[in-house]
Amino acid sequence: MTIVKILEIVAILVGAFSGFIEARSKKMDVVGIFTVAFITAFGGGTLRDILLDRRPLFWVEHQEYAILIFLLAMVAAPAIRTLRKIISERLIVTADALGLGLFSIVGVSQALEAGMPLFIASMMGVITGIFGGVLRDIVCNEIPMVLRDGKPYAICSFAGCWMYLLMQKTGVPADFALWSSALGITAFRMVTWAKGVKIE
Repeated sequence: MTIVKILEIVAILVGAFSGFIEARSKKMDVVGIFTVAFITAFGGGTLRDILLDRRPLFWVEHQEYAILIFLLAMVAAPAIRTLRKIISERLIVTADALGLGLFSIVGVSQALEAGMPLFIASMMGVITGIFGGVLRDIVCNEIPMVLRDGKPYAICSFAGCWMYLLMQKTGVPADFALWSSALGITAFRMVTWAKGVKIE
């Protein structure tokens, strides 16, 4: 299994977790929980694949991803109510930030693999990183967080994608470039959230 696939699987799980929590906070039933988790986990990657003209879509090619989210939703529906009592806002933001980092770097690396120019590759990373969360918020009847809270979100993704691209161009080992860039995005998002940084 390649490092990109490992990153993708972890990102899907983290994205699904974010979807589970948000859906449960809206008092959705098991169908709603599965739907929100599914679009959060797969929304960004699906748009990326469509724009890159990749077929089949990544979650169609790997049906085990969709099956995993389905099974987790069955477990999550009764468990999330209890978990919300012990899950802090920081943990939820951390999961969201980790998903942003992982999805963004998976997106930019796959765009490079498809032969996209550097700027387009970086934008594919941003799209992969943020679009699942945008869909999650829309389905949950919220203005997408990336558009409303003023805190760096897409900017964190964009900066991390360029960090990865620069490391690629300077001969940094691929595995290190992937992991360090993903964690860099996560750390950037967490620091700006903790410090209350806003871009008005």
